[in-house]
Amino acid sequence: MLEFLKRPVVVTAEVNLTVVALAAAGLLSRLWQLTYPRAVVFDEVYYGQYISFYMKRVFFLDDSGPPFGHMLLALGGYIGGFDGNFLWNRIGAEYSSNVPVWSLRLLPALAGALSVPVAYQIVAELHFSHCTAMGAALLMLIENALITQSRLMLLESLLIFFNLLAVLSYLKFSNSQKHSPFSPAWWFWLTLTGVACSCAVGVKYMGVFTYLLVLAVAAVHAWQLIGDKALSHVCVFCHLLARAVALLVLPLFLYLLFFYVHLMLLYRSGPHDQIMSSAFQASLEGGLARITQGQPLEVAFGSQVTLRSVSGKPLPCWLHSHQNTYPMIYENGRGSSHQQQVTCYPFKDVNNWWIVKDPGRHQLVVSSPPRPVRHGDLVQLVHGMTTRFLNTHDVAAPLSPHAQEVSCYIDYNISMPSQNLWRLDIVNRNSDTEIWKTILSEVRFVHLNTSAVLKLSGAHLPDWGFRQLEVVGERVSRGESTVWNVEEHRYGRSQEQREREVELHSPTQVDISRNLSFMARFSELQWKMLALRSEDSEHKYSSSPLDWVTLDTNIAYWLHPRTSAQIHLLGNVVVWTSAGLATLLYALLFLWYLLRRRRNIRDLPEDVWLRWLLAGALCVGGWAVNYLPFFLTEKTLFLYHYLPALSFQLLLTPVVLQHVRDHLCRSQLHKSLFSALVVAWFSSACHVSSTLRPLTYGDRSLSPGELQALRWKDSWDILIRKH
Repeated sequence: MLEFLKRPVVVTAEVNLTVVALAAAGLLSRLWQLTYPRAVVFDEVYYGQYISFYMKRVFFLDDSGPPFGHMLLALGGYIGGFDGNFLWNRIGAEYSSNVPVWSLRLLPALAGALSVPVAYQIVAELHFSHCTAMGAALLMLIENALITQSRLMLLESLLIFFNLLAVLSYLKFSNSQKHSPFSPAWWFWLTLTGVACSCAVGVKYMGVFTYLLVLAVAAVHAWQLIGDKALSHVCVFCHLLARAVALLVLPLFLYLLFFYVHLMLLYRSGPHDQIMSSAFQASLEGGLARITQGQPLEVAFGSQVTLRSVSGKPLPCWLHSHQNTYPMIYENGRGSSHQQQVTCYPFKDVNNWWIVKDPGRHQLVVSSPPRPVRHGDLVQLVHGMTTRFLNTHDVAAPLSPHAQEVSCYIDYNISMPSQNLWRLDIVNRNSDTEIWKTILSEVRFVHLNTSAVLKLSGAHLPDWGFRQLEVVGERVSRGESTVWNVEEHRYGRSQEQREREVELHSPTQVDISRNLSFMARFSELQWKMLALRSEDSEHKYSSSPLDWVTLDTNIAYWLHPRTSAQIHLLGNVVVWTSAGLATLLYALLFLWYLLRRRRNIRDLPEDVWLRWLLAGALCVGGWAVNYLPFFLTEKTLFLYHYLPALSFQLLLTPVVLQHVRDHLCRSQLHKSLFSALVVAWFSSACHVSSTLRPLTYGDRSLSPGELQALRWKDSWDILIRKH
């Protein structure tokens, strides 16, 4: 011990000054004047609302992606002490003094800055030269569109960072596999791969394609590992188990964790509640939970209920009736029963209340003790305000002639017998004696005489139906549109019963917050996010995927209210064109080499060929999986959707340039000339980046002539004020 104290403790560390310098340059380019402009810029109006919801713990639903990216933006607000009190109502609105703009934009900017050294390390881990790795990092550094997107409260830079981090981590892991398997570094990089993949998916759903790409490369390497006869069966099993846990189990666990934290934070009722089921709404503080608190849990004969359509499509709505009747003759000349209209109404209303009646008794109140309704029981539904019975019969529905009309029965004494018996089917029951429960039970009503099922067709009735939603009887009993649940519930009591209420046993009451598990809430929220699609309309700056590759489009993000200073999402023309050509050249060279290898002509040494293959799989593959899926999507698309794909092309461009110099230039003179061309090309890219800088940062007012000079393509929408 004394000997240890006599000797100095020495700690050595390797610091890659190139990585440090690139990180510093990235931070300078992204953090410089980060609070400018102090106004809402483009989609900040969209994400800012969600940050305010987090600050106020109010539930919301965003169908654009999982919650991790939103939580990172909200973390910036939390660090800056944001209270959520800002009205995100228009682009260009000046931020008030209580909005910590720097903190809100900090994490996207850090992600954009760190993507620069990560790009360097990826190319280095692919065993290309230092100059090639520097080239990839510098392209990330000077690309104008990446700078613009990362300096704002947006998610693309976060997605790009986690995509690149996943690729880098896997390459680090793969390279350590050859030298020190199961070492601490090996475990660290393998685990970080799974974490980065999960974070990428958690920011935006598009991250799943990079995750699948990494899994595919890992699967090929695992297949090669299985064929390594130098490894024992136990060792191979341990390798496969480690990969399965780190790349499959861990990402799934983290994905669930993102939603768990999200739901723990957002425990209050909010403006998006009605999209969710009654059970989900009742689990939130306030809103429906406040209305339904203390409701009886078991629906009994005589119960007064409102019935909500489980599907919520096209709108959340409740079974409804009113005194108006169907018209005698429809617009197409068909006749109706002229019975009382039954619709589905998307607002809470007194006409949404129904009484569950026992067909064998006349009373419309709950008996003492209450007699609960069970699966398979016959019931009658009496409209509370008009006391007419819910009915369906062999008359074509107004807008769905293949289905039956649903109405409340009016006795015209014209030989139209009442057929108002319904069998209750509990869809999510655990047994055939299941009791009908408030909120929790999902039920179908099957008409006894015609076997038609009460269904929301989703069609909007004409003006005579007040544009409410059509309800029909249909013999096909599939789909959520035939399923209903009780949302509000009270026991109907007679005067005598109310006087004796104290003597009656209190009915079991609803406490949905304890009945609805996290997995149930997660499943519903995840399904809603995947199934729900906002009605995307054509936007002035929307574009097609074909426009992105050729940079035929831009987006005007912000315009100074008084001067001509403005911010545009606009790419570096030299960089984008070069990236596209490099991708095409790689594909052509790959096919050429492949054909020649098929003829047993090997132009490249085996180690160079394998390195070329891996670079293509990750870079070209990364571009393809982040670009091609947009051709299949129906949502409104913008130029920024291409940035994750572009980032992989920026890695590929210097790789292709090195390959051309090393393997296609035959003489030293050719190599020197090619290197000179590369220097000239990069100089031109830097010049273009500098020229577009005023539109990237928006910190300088330009004259109309200067703005016109920057409009290099007719399709670019450069804003020129007319004085």
